[in-house]
Amino acid sequence: MANFLEILKYTLPALIVFFTAYLLIRKFLENDRKLKKIDLLYKNDQYILPIRLQAYERLVLFLERISPESLLMRINRQGMTSKQLHSELLAVIRAEFEHNLTQQIYVSREAWEIVKNARSNLVKIINEAAKSIEPDSPSLKLSQTILEEIIEKEASPADVAIDFIKKEIRELF
Repeated sequence: MANFLEILKYTLPALIVFFTAYLLIRKFLENDRKLKKIDLLYKNDQYILPIRLQAYERLVLFLERISPESLLMRINRQGMTSKQLHSELLAVIRAEFEHNLTQQIYVSREAWEIVKNARSNLVKIINEAAKSIEPDSPSLKLSQTILEEIIEKEASPADVAIDFIKKEIRELF
């Protein structure tokens, strides 16, 4: 029994020191891991934030380029029929959208959905206007009908999407 107490006298303090060291080292490693994670997030923000802002800029540029006023000014030429203008408008919208597809990686799901909805609504407006006009009529007639439909809606789909994107960018800061 005396030997057991003698062994216990030496091992008990050693076990207490061991567990104290273990807990301290574990806490230190946990804090170090948290600091590395925070540092990694900070570095990611340094690289990702400018890319995200650039993606938002490109989407706003896309929306501005497909706004009816901009499209009609760029595409409508003297001597075009409404059918030609209609197909040209849809082709340009499709090409612009395909050019900016990759931006969805950097923006929120809601922002991307708003952009897609703006494009779809604009195509719908153009198609409805084209249905109400004779295909061989001058392109100016189709332009006028499209602009009238946009004015009736109070805000164009592109403007609604741009406002949403601006709001989301303000939330980033």
